[in-house]
Amino acid sequence: MAKVKISKKSTKIDMTAMCDVAFLLLSFFIMTSTAKVPEPKPVDTPASTVQAKLPEHDLATITIGDSAVYFSMTDRDLRVKALEIMADKYGMEFSEDEKAKFALIDGFGVPMDELKSLIALPGAERNREGLQKGIPYETPADSTKKSQLGDWVLSSREALVELRTKDLKFAIKADGKEKYPTVKKVLDMMQKQEVNNFYLVTGLRSEDF
Repeated sequence: MAKVKISKKSTKIDMTAMCDVAFLLLSFFIMTSTAKVPEPKPVDTPASTVQAKLPEHDLATITIGDSAVYFSMTDRDLRVKALEIMADKYGMEFSEDEKAKFALIDGFGVPMDELKSLIALPGAERNREGLQKGIPYETPADSTKKSQLGDWVLSSREALVELRTKDLKFAIKADGKEKYPTVKKVLDMMQKQEVNNFYLVTGLRSEDF
């Protein structure tokens, strides 16, 4: 009996289309992703299930870690205007070059008398570990003076009102192991300025937590 001859077909698969799709997806993720901004004080935030995003503009963030406090603002024009108001309050002068460099600094944590030195450093040096010790946040014994952190909060609010006639939004980003007294002092300062609504920055809780 004659055997049936089965024709063999090629098993080769054209992957050209698949490669095109892979490169398109890769290009999409690269162009839409946001690089992590260097921080003067990285902190491990507590976990939660909240997935709401922080505003991308008109936001100031107070970071608390190791009993030190740091301050950041989202918009460059806001940073410059707030710096001008702070300079006027503290009797300091900043050149246009210093203002331009400060506009590029996302967050900082030094007293006013050290701010010029921080601005003068190269960008890669500013976030060197241990360089920025934090902004003074406690109210001085002299009742006629305010904490420098309080002045930054007030100045940034005044700056945004001048720029865009809007209220500045605030976020608090504290380390999960931070001691409560430091956080309470920051909250008390904000309450004195009638800032009672703010975001709390947390990490996303995993399925096993």
